[in-house]
Amino acid sequence: MRRVLIVKTSSMGDVIHTLPALTDAKAACPDIEFDWVVEEGFAEIPKWHPAVSDVIPVAIRRWRKSVFKTMGSTEWRQFRNLVKKHHYDLVIDAQGLLKSAWLCRLIKAPAAGYDKHSVRERLASLVYQHRFSVPVDMHAVERTRTLFAKALNYQKPESKGQYGLSQSRFCTAVDAQPNVVFLHGTTRADKHYPEIYWKQLAERLGAKGFQVRMPWGNDNERKRAEHIARGLEHVEVLPKLNLAGVAGVLAQASAVVAVDTGLGHLSAALNIPTVSLYGPTNPGLIGAYGENQIHLCASQMDPVDAITDPEVFAPLTPERLLQHLEPMLGL
Repeated sequence: MRRVLIVKTSSMGDVIHTLPALTDAKAACPDIEFDWVVEEGFAEIPKWHPAVSDVIPVAIRRWRKSVFKTMGSTEWRQFRNLVKKHHYDLVIDAQGLLKSAWLCRLIKAPAAGYDKHSVRERLASLVYQHRFSVPVDMHAVERTRTLFAKALNYQKPESKGQYGLSQSRFCTAVDAQPNVVFLHGTTRADKHYPEIYWKQLAERLGAKGFQVRMPWGNDNERKRAEHIARGLEHVEVLPKLNLAGVAGVLAQASAVVAVDTGLGHLSAALNIPTVSLYGPTNPGLIGAYGENQIHLCASQMDPVDAITDPEVFAPLTPERLLQHLEPMLGL
């Protein structure tokens, strides 16, 4: 049996985008056992895929703030021991950054990755013993699927990639109440869908008999959810949840409305009908990938006479959004 180590540390969307490549690889090479090096905040995700044996968390985001202190720490020694625990026949750097290439150098195994014309940070390709050309104009999921197929020497399937996640893994109860989940939190202020639009959308869904659920990840997101929910009995601001908890909520949703956020990719991975909203960003190569996924780009819509914050989302009114969401809900 061969053992392969995957290096794909972050972000959440990038980690999720790697899952279909694992599904392909395990189907083509059932004798391979996979381990995965991933940022500690996303360590739950690889464990959900049946092809992954061991997950090795790293904390590059923390460690780089104090490199010399990290190198002498117990945490660093534990990480080094974990990557030495098994003999690896190959390491696949699915990230293509200097930080991921640096991690590959710590492992006594040949490394595979993108060549200098395909990699995200060109110097990273110097670390790999096996370099592969992969078109840069492919969706991120297809790029990773292609890299794995070349690195492990099998034919990439022509069919759409499958994440390999089961909704039943996360469903702890049957929820008869039709509901729509609002994934409203994101890292950049200009990617937020306007609160007034969320409120109007929630009101219209309530009038159609749908409950609205709103998870959150920090205090600012909680406060935004509470503002949107104020005065609306059918809108539920959920308690603080880990990733598995959010996945459980998504798995029971009739549909999801998401801004450009990692949780939107999780919704796609669970095959939940999702409308993803894009303002300053373009979903072309990194948008939510899967069945029943709709991308709405405010920048491509006709302008409307409205003032919103952020301004870029003004054309993407709740009425225009509902034109795409209602068919998903059977309306």
